[in-house]
Amino acid sequence: MEIKSDIEIAQATKMDHVTEIAKKVSIDPKYIEQYGNYKAKIDLNIWNDLKDKPNGKLVLVTAITPTPAGEGKTTTTVGLGDGLRYIGKKSVVALREPSLGPVFGVKGGAAGGGYAQVVPMEDINLHFTGDMHAIGAANNLLAAMLDNHIWQGNALNIDPRRITWRRCVDMNDRQLRNIADGLGGRTNGFPREDGYDITVASEIMAVLCLSSDITDLKARLARIIVGYTYDEKPVTCGDLKAQGAMAALLKDALKPNLVQTLEHTPAFIHGGPFANIAHGCNSVTATKLALKLGDYCVTEAGFGADLGAEKFLDIKCRMAGLKPSAVVIVATVRALKMHGGVPKTELNTENLEALEKGLPNLLQHVENITKVFKLPAVVAINAFPFDTKAELDLVEKRCNELGVNVALSEVWAKGGAGGEALAKEVVRLCESGENNFEFSYDLNLPIKEKLEAISKKIYHADSVELVANAVKQCKQLEDLGFGNVPICMAKTQYSFSDDPAKLGAPKNFKVTVRNLKISAGAGFIVALTGDVMTMPGLPKVPSAEKIDVDASGKISGLF
Repeated sequence: MEIKSDIEIAQATKMDHVTEIAKKVSIDPKYIEQYGNYKAKIDLNIWNDLKDKPNGKLVLVTAITPTPAGEGKTTTTVGLGDGLRYIGKKSVVALREPSLGPVFGVKGGAAGGGYAQVVPMEDINLHFTGDMHAIGAANNLLAAMLDNHIWQGNALNIDPRRITWRRCVDMNDRQLRNIADGLGGRTNGFPREDGYDITVASEIMAVLCLSSDITDLKARLARIIVGYTYDEKPVTCGDLKAQGAMAALLKDALKPNLVQTLEHTPAFIHGGPFANIAHGCNSVTATKLALKLGDYCVTEAGFGADLGAEKFLDIKCRMAGLKPSAVVIVATVRALKMHGGVPKTELNTENLEALEKGLPNLLQHVENITKVFKLPAVVAINAFPFDTKAELDLVEKRCNELGVNVALSEVWAKGGAGGEALAKEVVRLCESGENNFEFSYDLNLPIKEKLEAISKKIYHADSVELVANAVKQCKQLEDLGFGNVPICMAKTQYSFSDDPAKLGAPKNFKVTVRNLKISAGAGFIVALTGDVMTMPGLPKVPSAEKIDVDASGKISGLF
Protein backbone atom coordinates (compact mmCIF):
# COMPACT_ATOMS: atom_id res chain seq x y z
CA MET A 1 0.00 0.00 0.00
CA GLU A 2 1.30 3.43 -0.95
CA ILE A 3 1.96 5.64 2.06
CA LYS A 4 1.08 9.25 1.31
CA SER A 5 2.99 12.17 2.80
CA ASP A 6 1.27 14.60 5.14
CA ILE A 7 1.06 17.27 2.48
CA GLU A 8 -0.35 14.82 -0.09
CA ILE A 9 -3.07 13.77 2.37
CA ALA A 10 -3.88 17.39 3.15
CA GLN A 11 -4.00 18.43 -0.51
CA ALA A 12 -6.31 15.53 -1.36
CA THR A 13 -8.88 16.63 1.21
CA LYS A 14 -11.89 18.68 0.17
CA MET A 15 -12.20 21.48 2.71
CA ASP A 16 -15.48 23.04 3.78
CA HIS A 17 -15.85 26.79 3.34
CA VAL A 18 -14.82 28.54 6.55
CA THR A 19 -18.34 29.93 6.95
CA GLU A 20 -19.63 26.33 7.15
CA ILE A 21 -17.08 25.58 9.87
CA ALA A 22 -18.24 28.67 11.76
CA LYS A 23 -21.85 27.44 11.57
CA LYS A 24 -20.89 24.26 13.42
CA VAL A 25 -20.17 26.35 16.51
CA SER A 26 -22.90 28.93 15.92
CA ILE A 27 -20.65 31.90 15.11
CA ASP A 28 -22.72 34.80 13.79
CA PRO A 29 -21.51 35.71 10.27
CA LYS A 30 -21.02 39.34 11.33
CA TYR A 31 -18.02 38.26 13.43
CA ILE A 32 -16.26 36.39 10.58
CA GLU A 33 -13.42 38.17 8.76
CA GLN A 34 -12.47 35.90 5.86
CA TYR A 35 -8.91 35.39 4.63
CA GLY A 36 -9.91 33.56 1.45
CA ASN A 37 -12.27 30.57 1.52
CA TYR A 38 -10.73 28.45 4.27
CA LYS A 39 -9.32 30.83 6.89
CA ALA A 40 -10.95 33.54 8.96
CA LYS A 41 -10.33 35.76 11.92
CA ILE A 42 -13.03 36.13 14.54
CA ASP A 43 -13.92 39.64 15.70
CA LEU A 44 -13.50 39.91 19.48
CA ASN A 45 -16.89 41.64 19.71
CA ILE A 46 -18.25 38.09 19.65
CA TRP A 47 -17.76 38.14 23.43
CA ASN A 48 -20.87 40.33 23.69
CA ASP A 49 -22.87 37.26 22.63
CA LEU A 50 -20.91 34.69 24.65
CA LYS A 51 -20.23 36.26 28.05
CA ASP A 52 -23.13 34.44 29.77
CA LYS A 53 -22.60 31.10 28.00
CA PRO A 54 -21.14 28.31 30.20
CA ASN A 55 -17.68 26.92 29.45
CA GLY A 56 -17.06 23.47 28.07
CA LYS A 57 -14.43 21.06 29.39
CA LEU A 58 -10.75 22.00 28.95
CA VAL A 59 -8.51 19.11 27.87
CA LEU A 60 -4.75 19.65 27.81
CA VAL A 61 -2.56 17.47 25.58
CA THR A 62 1.09 17.21 26.58
CA ALA A 63 3.84 14.63 26.09
CA ILE A 64 6.94 12.85 27.31
CA THR A 65 10.37 14.41 26.79
CA PRO A 66 10.82 14.67 23.00
CA THR A 67 13.30 12.55 21.05
CA PRO A 68 14.25 12.25 17.36
CA ALA A 69 11.89 9.23 17.30
CA GLY A 70 8.90 11.56 17.52
CA GLU A 71 5.91 11.62 19.86
CA GLY A 72 3.03 13.10 17.82
CA LYS A 73 1.53 15.57 20.29
CA THR A 74 -0.11 17.87 17.73
CA THR A 75 -1.31 14.87 15.73
CA THR A 76 -2.90 13.44 18.88
CA THR A 77 -4.48 16.79 19.76
CA VAL A 78 -6.09 17.09 16.33
CA GLY A 79 -7.07 13.41 16.31
CA LEU A 80 -8.63 13.67 19.77
CA GLY A 81 -10.70 16.64 18.62
CA ASP A 82 -11.93 14.55 15.69
CA GLY A 83 -12.34 11.51 17.97
CA LEU A 84 -14.63 13.41 20.31
CA ARG A 85 -16.77 14.44 17.33
CA TYR A 86 -16.70 10.80 16.17
CA ILE A 87 -18.37 9.72 19.44
CA GLY A 88 -20.92 12.51 19.22
CA LYS A 89 -19.31 15.27 21.31
CA LYS A 90 -19.12 18.91 20.24
CA SER A 91 -15.37 19.57 20.28
CA VAL A 92 -13.19 22.48 19.22
CA VAL A 93 -9.41 22.35 18.80
CA ALA A 94 -7.10 25.18 19.94
CA LEU A 95 -3.47 25.10 18.73
CA ARG A 96 -0.44 27.36 18.34
CA GLU A 97 0.70 28.83 15.04
CA PRO A 98 3.87 27.29 13.57
CA SER A 99 7.09 29.31 13.39
CA LEU A 100 8.96 29.48 10.08
CA GLY A 101 12.17 28.60 11.92
CA PRO A 102 11.26 24.94 12.61
CA VAL A 103 9.31 24.67 9.33
CA PHE A 104 12.48 25.41 7.36
CA GLY A 105 14.78 23.82 9.96
CA VAL A 106 14.61 20.27 11.28
CA LYS A 107 11.32 19.89 13.17
CA GLY A 108 8.99 20.62 10.28
CA GLY A 109 5.53 22.14 10.50
CA ALA A 110 3.02 22.05 13.34
CA ALA A 111 -0.25 21.13 11.65
CA GLY A 112 -0.41 17.51 12.81
CA GLY A 113 0.21 14.54 10.57
CA GLY A 114 -1.32 11.68 8.59
CA TYR A 115 -5.11 11.76 8.83
CA ALA A 116 -5.09 14.01 11.90
CA GLN A 117 -4.17 17.41 10.49
CA VAL A 118 -5.45 20.97 10.39
CA VAL A 119 -5.85 22.53 6.96
CA PRO A 120 -4.95 24.38 4.80
CA MET A 121 -1.64 23.02 6.12
CA GLU A 122 0.56 24.93 3.65
CA ASP A 123 -0.94 28.28 4.69
CA ILE A 124 -0.85 27.44 8.39
CA ASN A 125 2.83 26.43 8.18
CA LEU A 126 3.89 29.44 6.11
CA HIS A 127 2.46 32.98 6.29
CA PHE A 128 -1.05 32.03 7.51
CA THR A 129 -2.90 35.28 8.33
CA GLY A 130 0.20 37.39 8.94
CA ASP A 131 0.20 37.25 12.75
CA MET A 132 3.91 36.41 12.98
CA HIS A 133 4.82 39.32 10.71
CA ALA A 134 2.72 41.72 12.78
CA ILE A 135 4.42 40.55 15.99
CA GLY A 136 7.87 40.93 14.42
CA ALA A 137 6.99 44.40 13.11
CA ALA A 138 5.74 45.56 16.51
CA ASN A 139 8.84 44.16 18.23
CA ASN A 140 11.18 45.90 15.80
CA LEU A 141 9.25 49.17 15.88
CA LEU A 142 9.95 49.30 19.61
CA ALA A 143 13.63 48.58 18.97
CA ALA A 144 13.81 51.33 16.34
CA MET A 145 12.12 53.86 18.62
CA LEU A 146 14.45 52.94 21.47
CA ASP A 147 17.63 53.46 19.44
CA ASN A 148 16.20 56.59 17.84
CA HIS A 149 15.48 58.04 21.28
CA ILE A 150 19.12 57.56 22.27
CA TRP A 151 20.40 59.11 19.02
CA GLN A 152 18.03 62.08 19.32
CA GLY A 153 19.47 63.16 22.67
CA ASN A 154 18.53 60.40 25.15
CA ALA A 155 16.17 62.44 27.34
CA LEU A 156 15.39 59.31 29.37
CA ASN A 157 19.08 58.84 30.27
CA ILE A 158 19.15 55.27 28.91
CA ASP A 159 22.41 53.38 29.36
CA PRO A 160 23.17 51.79 25.93
CA ARG A 161 25.10 49.05 27.72
CA ARG A 162 21.98 48.06 29.63
CA ILE A 163 19.48 47.77 26.79
CA THR A 164 17.58 44.48 27.17
CA TRP A 165 15.25 44.75 24.16
CA ARG A 166 16.41 42.78 21.10
CA ARG A 167 15.20 42.73 17.53
CA CYS A 168 13.57 39.60 16.15
CA VAL A 169 13.02 37.64 12.96
CA ASP A 170 10.92 34.50 12.44
CA MET A 171 13.77 32.35 11.17
CA ASN A 172 16.46 30.10 12.59
CA ASP A 173 19.50 32.35 12.01
CA ARG A 174 22.47 31.80 14.32
CA GLN A 175 24.41 34.55 12.53
CA LEU A 176 22.16 37.11 14.20
CA ARG A 177 22.48 35.89 17.79
CA ASN A 178 25.13 38.48 18.61
CA ILE A 179 25.81 41.48 16.38
CA ALA A 180 27.22 45.00 16.45
CA ASP A 181 25.00 47.72 15.02
CA GLY A 182 24.91 51.50 14.65
CA LEU A 183 28.25 51.41 12.80
CA GLY A 184 29.37 53.70 9.99
CA GLY A 185 29.42 57.13 11.58
CA ARG A 186 27.25 59.46 13.64
CA THR A 187 24.27 59.57 11.26
CA ASN A 188 23.84 55.78 11.47
CA GLY A 189 23.04 55.56 15.18
CA PHE A 190 24.85 54.84 18.41
CA PRO A 191 27.26 51.87 18.02
CA ARG A 192 26.52 49.03 20.45
CA GLU A 193 26.35 45.28 20.86
CA ASP A 194 22.96 43.85 19.98
CA GLY A 195 21.31 40.61 18.90
CA TYR A 196 18.19 38.96 17.54
CA ASP A 197 15.68 36.53 19.02
CA ILE A 198 13.38 34.33 16.99
CA THR A 199 9.94 35.99 16.81
CA VAL A 200 8.22 33.31 18.87
CA ALA A 201 10.61 34.12 21.75
CA SER A 202 9.70 37.82 21.67
CA GLU A 203 7.84 39.18 24.67
CA ILE A 204 5.37 40.64 22.16
CA MET A 205 4.32 37.07 21.33
CA ALA A 206 3.73 36.32 25.02
CA VAL A 207 1.86 39.60 25.47
CA LEU A 208 -0.41 38.87 22.49
CA CYS A 209 -1.14 35.37 23.79
CA LEU A 210 -2.03 36.58 27.30
CA SER A 211 -4.02 39.73 26.37
CA SER A 212 -7.81 39.70 26.59
CA ASP A 213 -8.55 42.73 24.39
CA ILE A 214 -6.99 45.87 22.86
CA THR A 215 -7.10 47.77 26.16
CA ASP A 216 -5.30 44.95 27.99
CA LEU A 217 -2.86 44.63 25.07
CA LYS A 218 -1.88 48.32 25.24
CA ALA A 219 -1.48 48.20 29.01
CA ARG A 220 0.78 45.16 28.77
CA LEU A 221 2.83 46.68 25.94
CA ALA A 222 3.35 49.87 27.97
CA ARG A 223 4.77 47.81 30.88
CA ILE A 224 7.49 46.15 28.78
CA ILE A 225 10.96 47.01 30.12
CA VAL A 226 13.41 47.76 27.31
CA GLY A 227 16.49 48.68 29.34
CA TYR A 228 17.79 50.66 32.30
CA THR A 229 19.07 54.17 32.90
CA TYR A 230 22.59 55.08 34.02
CA ASP A 231 21.28 55.05 37.59
CA GLU A 232 19.68 51.59 37.09
CA LYS A 233 16.03 52.64 36.81
CA PRO A 234 13.89 50.59 34.38
CA VAL A 235 12.80 52.21 31.09
CA THR A 236 9.51 51.01 29.62
CA CYS A 237 7.77 50.94 26.27
CA GLY A 238 5.33 53.42 27.80
CA ASP A 239 8.21 55.82 28.54
CA LEU A 240 9.00 55.75 24.80
CA LYS A 241 5.29 56.27 23.93
CA ALA A 242 5.41 53.27 21.59
CA GLN A 243 2.47 51.19 22.82
CA GLY A 244 -0.21 52.87 20.71
CA ALA A 245 1.56 52.36 17.38
CA MET A 246 2.52 48.80 18.36
CA ALA A 247 -1.10 48.01 19.24
CA ALA A 248 -2.17 49.41 15.86
CA LEU A 249 0.14 46.88 14.19
CA LEU A 250 -1.25 44.08 16.38
CA LYS A 251 -4.99 44.86 16.29
CA ASP A 252 -5.80 42.18 13.70
CA ALA A 253 -3.21 39.72 15.01
CA LEU A 254 -5.07 39.78 18.35
CA LYS A 255 -8.11 38.12 16.72
CA PRO A 256 -8.13 34.27 16.79
CA ASN A 257 -7.83 32.38 13.50
CA LEU A 258 -10.47 29.80 12.55
CA VAL A 259 -9.63 26.83 10.31
CA GLN A 260 -10.63 23.13 10.26
CA THR A 261 -9.29 19.62 10.66
CA LEU A 262 -9.36 17.09 7.82
CA GLU A 263 -12.68 15.91 9.29
CA HIS A 264 -14.01 19.49 9.47
CA THR A 265 -13.78 19.92 13.23
CA PRO A 266 -13.46 23.67 13.99
CA ALA A 267 -9.92 24.64 15.04
CA PHE A 268 -8.59 27.91 16.41
CA ILE A 269 -4.88 28.41 15.67
CA HIS A 270 -3.52 31.51 17.34
CA GLY A 271 -0.20 32.55 18.85
CA GLY A 272 2.93 30.46 18.82
CA PRO A 273 5.46 30.87 21.66
CA PHE A 274 8.07 28.10 21.98
CA ALA A 275 7.81 26.09 25.21
CA ASN A 276 11.56 25.74 25.75
CA ILE A 277 12.28 29.50 25.70
CA ALA A 278 8.80 31.02 26.19
CA HIS A 279 5.50 29.93 27.77
CA GLY A 280 4.54 27.55 24.95
CA CYS A 281 0.73 27.94 24.78
CA ASN A 282 -1.74 29.27 22.24
CA SER A 283 -3.58 32.49 23.05
CA VAL A 284 -5.92 32.89 26.01
CA THR A 285 -8.53 34.41 23.65
CA ALA A 286 -8.50 31.34 21.37
CA THR A 287 -8.72 28.91 24.29
CA LYS A 288 -11.55 30.81 25.98
CA LEU A 289 -13.41 31.15 22.68
CA ALA A 290 -13.12 27.39 22.08
CA LEU A 291 -14.42 26.75 25.61
CA LYS A 292 -17.50 28.89 24.95
CA LEU A 293 -18.22 27.42 21.51
CA GLY A 294 -17.65 23.73 22.23
CA ASP A 295 -18.46 21.19 24.92
CA TYR A 296 -14.81 20.15 24.81
CA CYS A 297 -11.81 22.36 24.04
CA VAL A 298 -8.75 20.28 23.15
CA THR A 299 -5.54 22.27 23.37
CA GLU A 300 -1.82 21.49 23.60
CA ALA A 301 1.27 22.88 25.25
CA GLY A 302 4.69 22.65 23.62
CA PHE A 303 7.36 19.97 24.11
CA GLY A 304 7.31 17.71 27.19
CA ALA A 305 5.08 18.16 30.23
CA ASP A 306 8.03 19.54 32.23
CA LEU A 307 8.03 22.60 29.94
CA GLY A 308 4.76 23.21 28.11
CA ALA A 309 2.35 21.69 30.61
CA GLU A 310 4.07 23.26 33.61
CA LYS A 311 3.84 26.71 31.99
CA PHE A 312 0.29 26.11 30.79
CA LEU A 313 -0.75 25.26 34.34
CA ASP A 314 1.44 27.60 36.40
CA ILE A 315 1.32 30.63 34.07
CA LYS A 316 -1.57 30.51 31.60
CA CYS A 317 -4.18 28.88 33.85
CA ARG A 318 -3.18 31.09 36.76
CA MET A 319 -3.41 34.32 34.74
CA ALA A 320 -6.56 33.40 32.80
CA GLY A 321 -8.48 31.63 35.57
CA LEU A 322 -8.59 28.32 33.66
CA LYS A 323 -8.90 24.82 35.13
CA PRO A 324 -8.27 21.73 32.98
CA SER A 325 -10.72 18.86 33.31
CA ALA A 326 -8.24 16.25 32.06
CA VAL A 327 -4.69 15.89 30.76
CA VAL A 328 -3.51 13.60 27.95
CA ILE A 329 0.17 12.57 28.05
CA VAL A 330 1.37 11.40 24.64
CA ALA A 331 4.12 8.80 24.29
CA THR A 332 5.41 6.34 21.73
CA VAL A 333 7.04 2.99 22.36
CA ARG A 334 9.80 4.07 19.98
CA ALA A 335 10.61 7.22 21.94
CA LEU A 336 10.58 5.36 25.27
CA LYS A 337 13.06 2.83 23.86
CA MET A 338 15.27 5.73 22.77
CA HIS A 339 15.13 7.05 26.35
CA GLY A 340 16.23 3.55 27.31
CA GLY A 341 19.36 3.79 25.19
CA VAL A 342 18.33 2.30 21.83
CA PRO A 343 19.72 4.11 18.73
CA LYS A 344 17.20 5.43 16.20
CA THR A 345 18.17 2.78 13.65
CA GLU A 346 17.05 -0.08 15.95
CA LEU A 347 13.73 1.24 17.25
CA ASN A 348 11.57 -1.05 15.11
CA THR A 349 12.80 -4.17 16.93
CA GLU A 350 11.10 -5.36 20.12
CA ASN A 351 13.25 -4.52 23.14
CA LEU A 352 11.48 -4.86 26.48
CA GLU A 353 14.66 -4.25 28.47
CA ALA A 354 15.25 -0.85 26.83
CA LEU A 355 11.57 0.00 27.14
CA GLU A 356 11.73 -0.74 30.87
CA LYS A 357 14.74 1.58 31.16
CA GLY A 358 12.98 4.35 29.24
CA LEU A 359 9.61 4.11 30.97
CA PRO A 360 10.65 6.23 34.00
CA ASN A 361 10.54 9.28 31.71
CA LEU A 362 6.84 8.71 31.01
CA LEU A 363 6.06 7.74 34.61
CA GLN A 364 7.73 10.88 35.98
CA HIS A 365 5.62 13.08 33.69
CA VAL A 366 2.52 11.16 34.76
CA GLU A 367 3.28 11.61 38.45
CA ASN A 368 3.99 15.32 37.96
CA ILE A 369 0.51 15.79 36.46
CA THR A 370 -1.36 13.57 38.92
CA LYS A 371 0.56 14.23 42.15
CA VAL A 372 2.01 17.74 41.81
CA PHE A 373 -0.82 19.39 39.84
CA LYS A 374 -3.42 16.84 41.06
CA LEU A 375 -5.15 16.50 37.71
CA PRO A 376 -6.75 13.38 36.16
CA ALA A 377 -4.67 12.00 33.29
CA VAL A 378 -4.60 9.38 30.56
CA VAL A 379 -1.57 8.16 28.62
CA ALA A 380 -2.09 8.11 24.85
CA ILE A 381 0.24 5.70 23.07
CA ASN A 382 0.68 7.01 19.54
CA ALA A 383 0.69 3.76 17.59
CA PHE A 384 3.42 2.65 15.18
CA PRO A 385 3.20 -0.52 13.01
CA PHE A 386 6.25 -2.10 14.67
CA ASP A 387 4.95 -1.81 18.25
CA THR A 388 4.50 -5.31 19.71
CA LYS A 389 1.78 -6.49 22.09
CA ALA A 390 4.37 -7.24 24.76
CA GLU A 391 5.70 -3.67 24.56
CA LEU A 392 2.24 -2.10 24.68
CA ASP A 393 1.25 -4.37 27.60
CA LEU A 394 4.36 -3.32 29.54
CA VAL A 395 3.55 0.39 29.12
CA GLU A 396 -0.04 -0.21 30.20
CA LYS A 397 1.03 -2.24 33.25
CA ARG A 398 3.44 0.45 34.51
CA CYS A 399 0.88 3.23 34.01
CA ASN A 400 -1.89 1.21 35.69
CA GLU A 401 0.39 0.85 38.71
CA LEU A 402 0.15 4.66 39.05
CA GLY A 403 -3.63 4.55 38.71
CA VAL A 404 -3.62 5.92 35.15
CA ASN A 405 -5.22 4.26 32.13
CA VAL A 406 -3.62 3.89 28.70
CA ALA A 407 -5.41 4.38 25.38
CA LEU A 408 -3.96 3.33 22.04
CA SER A 409 -4.20 6.23 19.60
CA GLU A 410 -4.35 5.40 15.89
CA VAL A 411 -5.34 8.85 14.69
CA TRP A 412 -2.36 9.21 12.32
CA ALA A 413 -3.65 6.29 10.22
CA LYS A 414 -7.39 6.42 10.91
CA GLY A 415 -8.26 9.99 11.88
CA GLY A 416 -11.12 10.45 14.35
CA ALA A 417 -12.07 6.77 14.29
CA GLY A 418 -8.57 5.96 15.50
CA GLY A 419 -9.10 8.27 18.46
CA GLU A 420 -12.30 6.67 19.70
CA ALA A 421 -10.76 4.85 22.68
CA LEU A 422 -8.82 7.97 23.75
CA ALA A 423 -11.89 10.18 23.38
CA LYS A 424 -14.01 7.86 25.53
CA GLU A 425 -11.38 7.83 28.30
CA VAL A 426 -11.08 11.63 28.17
CA VAL A 427 -14.86 11.97 28.51
CA ARG A 428 -14.82 9.55 31.46
CA LEU A 429 -12.11 11.57 33.20
CA CYS A 430 -13.88 14.88 32.55
CA GLU A 431 -17.16 13.57 33.91
CA SER A 432 -15.64 11.83 36.94
CA GLY A 433 -15.29 15.08 38.86
CA GLU A 434 -12.02 13.88 40.43
CA ASN A 435 -10.04 17.09 40.12
CA ASN A 436 -8.11 18.88 42.85
CA PHE A 437 -6.02 21.13 40.60
CA GLU A 438 -3.31 23.17 42.29
CA PHE A 439 -0.20 25.03 41.13
CA SER A 440 3.33 23.78 41.71
CA TYR A 441 4.33 26.92 43.65
CA ASP A 442 2.87 29.89 45.51
CA LEU A 443 3.33 33.24 43.75
CA ASN A 444 4.32 34.91 47.01
CA LEU A 445 7.41 32.75 47.45
CA PRO A 446 10.77 34.50 46.82
CA ILE A 447 12.14 34.08 43.28
CA LYS A 448 14.80 31.56 44.36
CA GLU A 449 12.21 29.38 46.12
CA LYS A 450 9.95 29.37 43.06
CA LEU A 451 12.91 28.29 40.92
CA GLU A 452 13.59 25.54 43.44
CA ALA A 453 9.97 24.41 43.47
CA ILE A 454 9.90 23.92 39.68
CA SER A 455 13.37 22.34 39.61
CA LYS A 456 12.71 19.92 42.47
CA LYS A 457 9.03 19.08 42.00
CA ILE A 458 8.88 18.98 38.18
CA TYR A 459 12.44 18.26 37.01
CA HIS A 460 13.33 16.20 40.14
CA ALA A 461 16.64 18.03 40.52
CA ASP A 462 18.57 18.07 43.78
CA SER A 463 18.95 21.85 43.76
CA VAL A 464 19.03 25.04 41.70
CA GLU A 465 22.10 27.26 41.45
CA LEU A 466 22.10 30.91 40.38
CA VAL A 467 25.34 31.81 38.58
CA ALA A 468 26.87 34.80 36.80
CA ASN A 469 24.39 37.69 36.44
CA ALA A 470 21.45 35.75 37.89
CA VAL A 471 22.52 36.33 41.51
CA LYS A 472 22.44 40.13 41.16
CA GLN A 473 19.38 40.05 38.90
CA CYS A 474 17.39 38.07 41.48
CA LYS A 475 17.86 40.78 44.12
CA GLN A 476 17.27 43.61 41.62
CA LEU A 477 13.97 42.11 40.42
CA GLU A 478 12.71 41.67 43.96
CA ASP A 479 13.77 45.22 44.83
CA LEU A 480 11.86 46.50 41.78
CA GLY A 481 8.69 44.74 42.99
CA PHE A 482 8.71 41.74 40.62
CA GLY A 483 9.17 39.08 43.28
CA ASN A 484 5.57 37.84 43.16
CA VAL A 485 5.18 36.94 39.47
CA PRO A 486 5.32 33.46 37.85
CA ILE A 487 8.54 31.95 36.50
CA CYS A 488 8.94 31.00 32.83
CA MET A 489 11.81 28.51 32.65
CA ALA A 490 13.93 28.55 29.48
CA LYS A 491 15.43 25.06 29.38
CA THR A 492 16.42 22.38 26.89
CA GLN A 493 13.42 20.38 25.73
CA TYR A 494 15.43 17.17 25.45
CA SER A 495 15.84 16.40 29.15
CA PHE A 496 14.25 16.91 32.54
CA SER A 497 17.64 18.44 33.42
CA ASP A 498 19.31 21.43 31.75
CA ASP A 499 21.70 19.01 29.99
CA PRO A 500 20.20 17.66 26.72
CA ALA A 501 22.36 14.52 26.93
CA LYS A 502 20.63 13.28 30.11
CA LEU A 503 17.74 11.17 28.79
CA GLY A 504 15.13 9.21 30.70
CA ALA A 505 14.48 10.43 34.24
CA PRO A 506 17.91 11.62 35.43
CA LYS A 507 18.80 11.90 39.11
CA ASN A 508 21.53 13.63 41.10
CA PHE A 509 21.72 16.85 39.10
CA LYS A 510 21.31 20.55 39.72
CA VAL A 511 19.68 23.18 37.53
CA THR A 512 21.92 26.14 36.68
CA VAL A 513 20.20 29.51 36.14
CA ARG A 514 22.51 31.97 34.39
CA ASN A 515 20.13 34.84 33.65
CA LEU A 516 16.86 36.24 35.04
CA LYS A 517 14.92 38.68 32.87
CA ILE A 518 11.62 40.34 33.66
CA SER A 519 8.93 40.23 30.99
CA ALA A 520 6.82 42.87 32.68
CA GLY A 521 4.27 43.04 29.86
CA ALA A 522 3.70 39.31 29.83
CA GLY A 523 3.81 39.29 33.62
CA PHE A 524 6.51 36.72 34.33
CA ILE A 525 10.25 36.29 34.89
CA VAL A 526 12.20 34.34 32.26
CA ALA A 527 14.91 32.15 33.79
CA LEU A 528 17.56 31.01 31.30
CA THR A 529 19.11 27.70 32.31
CA GLY A 530 22.06 25.72 30.97
CA ASP A 531 23.00 26.63 27.39
CA VAL A 532 19.51 27.32 26.03
CA MET A 533 19.36 30.03 23.34
CA THR A 534 16.60 32.37 22.19
CA MET A 535 17.71 32.18 18.53
CA PRO A 536 17.98 28.64 17.07
CA GLY A 537 20.17 27.69 14.11
CA LEU A 538 19.48 25.63 11.00
CA PRO A 539 20.72 22.01 10.80
CA LYS A 540 23.31 20.76 8.30
CA VAL A 541 20.52 19.76 5.89
CA PRO A 542 17.58 22.12 6.55
CA SER A 543 14.05 21.12 5.58
CA ALA A 544 14.01 24.20 3.36
CA GLU A 545 16.15 22.30 0.83
CA LYS A 546 13.21 19.92 0.16
CA ILE A 547 10.43 22.51 -0.08
CA ASP A 548 9.37 23.67 -3.54
CA VAL A 549 6.45 25.11 -5.51
CA ASP A 550 5.48 24.25 -9.08
CA ALA A 551 4.20 26.47 -11.87
CA SER A 552 0.58 25.98 -10.74
CA GLY A 553 1.40 27.15 -7.20
CA LYS A 554 1.25 23.68 -5.65
CA ILE A 555 3.70 23.35 -2.72
CA SER A 556 5.65 20.17 -2.03
CA GLY A 557 8.11 19.04 0.63
CA LEU A 558 6.30 20.43 3.69
CA PHE A 559 5.72 17.99 6.52
